[in-house]
Amino acid sequence: MELIDWAILSLTLTFIIIYGVWRNNAHKNIKDYIRGGNQASWFTVGLSVMATQASAITFLSTPGQAFNDGMGFVQFYFGLPFAMVIICLFFLPVYHKLKVYTAYEFLEKRFDLKTRTLTAILFLIQRGLAAGITIYAPAIILSIVLGWNLKLLVVFIGMLVVFYTLIGGTQAVNITQKQQMLIIFSGIIAAFIFIVKGLPETLSFSNALRLAGLNNKMNILDFSIDPNNRYTFWSGITGGLFLALSYFGTDQSQVQRYLSGKSLAESQRGLIMNGFLKIPMQFFILLIGVLIFVFFQFEKAPLHFNPYAVEKVKSTQGGIKFEALEIANDIIYQEKLKQLQKEDFFSNVGSQEKYLQLEKQAQKNRAVAKKIIEANQPQVESNDKDYVFIYFILNYLPQGLIGLLLAVILSAAMSSAASEINALSATTVVDLYKRFNGTGDERHLVWAGKGFTLLWGTIAIGFALLGNLFENLIQLVNIIGSLFYGTILGIFLIAIFIINIRANAVFYAAILTEIIVLIVHSQGWVSFLWLNVIGAVLTVLTAVMIQLIFKK
Repeated sequence: MELIDWAILSLTLTFIIIYGVWRNNAHKNIKDYIRGGNQASWFTVGLSVMATQASAITFLSTPGQAFNDGMGFVQFYFGLPFAMVIICLFFLPVYHKLKVYTAYEFLEKRFDLKTRTLTAILFLIQRGLAAGITIYAPAIILSIVLGWNLKLLVVFIGMLVVFYTLIGGTQAVNITQKQQMLIIFSGIIAAFIFIVKGLPETLSFSNALRLAGLNNKMNILDFSIDPNNRYTFWSGITGGLFLALSYFGTDQSQVQRYLSGKSLAESQRGLIMNGFLKIPMQFFILLIGVLIFVFFQFEKAPLHFNPYAVEKVKSTQGGIKFEALEIANDIIYQEKLKQLQKEDFFSNVGSQEKYLQLEKQAQKNRAVAKKIIEANQPQVESNDKDYVFIYFILNYLPQGLIGLLLAVILSAAMSSAASEINALSATTVVDLYKRFNGTGDERHLVWAGKGFTLLWGTIAIGFALLGNLFENLIQLVNIIGSLFYGTILGIFLIAIFIINIRANAVFYAAILTEIIVLIVHSQGWVSFLWLNVIGAVLTVLTAVMIQLIFKK
């Protein structure tokens, strides 16, 4: 990184933090601190909702996901627009009518205290874990690629987030997220432009997509019904719908964003905006990953994108095998280039077949390299999906843009972590502390909110310091959510739609369902997206059965 990159990175982060705190440093009551005084416009609500979900993991992992597996991941979001409509029609009016601070307040009014407390605790567990990952994910990747100290980076990101979230509350989170989303949109558009510019002049954009298609990277729709396939059309509009319903409808980190809207209509417009923009945004980010794949067909790609793993494995007995694979891949790259540079490549079936055979061998070599790392350095992360985009940024983008893209990654990390810590604090204050402590003093509750913000921020930083990177990060966050979201959604579906089911039936059904969901996941019987469907449906059905037993 050059001086201009450091300047852009530093100025961007400094501006966001100072602006957020300056605009929102006084809170007269808990409504100001948790609901931002209900001052947010629909545009602010929409951007804040998007920023909460679009964590640094989105920008680090999604291009790598597309680089390896193509555009199919976009199916994960197919249920989201339908979820936005359902939430706007059924969830939001209830929340606004009851003037709740958290989604879980509604459950006590509908059922009882123990059901409210159970649901709030389930949220605190899963969101507390996710907050740590949100901080840890960009920290470990940036520390490895840039050579920064991991622990210091985790503490730095975490403390920045805690600082402006503690002082500014919900309004500071909303205001800063609006700035962060503008930076994020600017960064990914600039990255897209430079990736396209970096392709060979003889390769048109349409032919770049054709080349991606030859490698099965443009298969957007998968209509297979195999429950073990993670991303299919059916899992997207069912499992993805249930996950989106639970995340946007019952997760306080999202509910708090739109409860800060000026009115019911403003909140609804903000959610509909998110429903319209989310799929195109994810499609665009995935397309960046596919274009990076095409880019590395004409530029020599490393055998493994994690430089730390490569350095470590070369110091072991497996280093000789790894270096031999690197040489083999260099030869394969030169042979592929010969085929790709033929003028008639896109009409020459023979050249295409030779190229695909070579690419298949290159992918086999990458898989073998991963196994060598696992065998010789088992403590080192062997999955390099999350390093693809950052490797491209640091090695192929011009000065200045590197700083902007790093600002995008850190802004996204701060944005999501701030929402999560803000929501954890609000839930702890409103659903546990205030409910059991019984205090109604507004100033006291504001200070309690700040105290719990500091506490949850410290817990998230501590979890991040102890964290361990595995699998693809964007999948990891969704897996953690899917373990709890289905059960929570089932509780809310009963509360809103099935009026004859009472508290005890819901409470015991939720506990039983959560145990079953954890068992199903531990045995690996289905893909994680289906856990959302199983959890929600099973909670409803079990509650109905228990209620019938109670009646008898």
